[in-house]
Amino acid sequence: MEQVMFRLADPDLQAGFAARLVECRRDFLQEALLETMGCIEVSVVDYELKMFVGSCYLSRLAGRGMRGELVFSVPSVLRTNPRLLGYYRLLLGYSQKAFYGHDSGISPFKSMEERGVLNQKQTQVLGALSAFLIDKEQLLLEQLPDDMLNSTLFRDLTLLTLGTQLRGGSNVQIGVAGGLVAFALIRAAVLPAITDATTSELRLRNAAGQHVIIRAASDPDITILGEMNNGVYRPILAIEIKGGRDFANVHNRVGEAEKSHQKAKYAGYHERWTLLNVARTDMEMARRESPSTTQFYLLSELADTNSSMAADFMSRVQSLVGIAG
Repeated sequence: MEQVMFRLADPDLQAGFAARLVECRRDFLQEALLETMGCIEVSVVDYELKMFVGSCYLSRLAGRGMRGELVFSVPSVLRTNPRLLGYYRLLLGYSQKAFYGHDSGISPFKSMEERGVLNQKQTQVLGALSAFLIDKEQLLLEQLPDDMLNSTLFRDLTLLTLGTQLRGGSNVQIGVAGGLVAFALIRAAVLPAITDATTSELRLRNAAGQHVIIRAASDPDITILGEMNNGVYRPILAIEIKGGRDFANVHNRVGEAEKSHQKAKYAGYHERWTLLNVARTDMEMARRESPSTTQFYLLSELADTNSSMAADFMSRVQSLVGIAG
């Protein structure tokens, strides 16, 4: 009988999501809204609902056994628990980037969701924010038929948006972790030559007595600049780190690296490396789809400092900055 091989990553990510979901329920999901309502004078909420929301919308919800604040973000609810701004954002389906982006005008209120903070300036315009959001919430309700309306639906809508948010946040954390691995490896490679260091920048003097700066930033994720005789720094190496582990998205990540490296090439970086976190990456495919990348590395290999790939990485860094291995 032919042996069948099955491969799946461990469900560590999902376990992390479960822990985060418990926190979100406490802070700004439907459970938090219901708990908050126990601390508010209901007559105040009812007054604001009548003032801000059309009676037809409230009647539709009441007919299905639901109160208005389940959908409509009146000021008294947000004042009592500022974090619930996150509930209404999730209900409407907006990412944090879209909701708190510069163009939305809502960015000054981000502290409400993130830290539960409502300052005096925010309080003064909270009514205007509520009115604006309620217009959007009414548009959402208009597009939902009566037989769909129940508290479970609204809970599920928030979870749909939250799932995307948690996935995106996880990818960011994975990318940050990849950056830490690469930066630590570079630090180890140039350690004897370092003259000054912070968590995101290394300064060193190479064998020729020239200064070199290594920075961890973004786009590119890591850069190396070398001093010329006239004191001007020239670009040496640009590193793009793609920490996602999903094999299905490897083409997208290589494409993103190519776009960044095209800019790096134009800026004068002759060496442009891409670090990937997908162990089964087809390197021939990667080279075809990112011809601007001069060297590919796998983060899983670099994490093992005894691997041949880690040794090659460190040796190349030493050669580029001009120090002995």
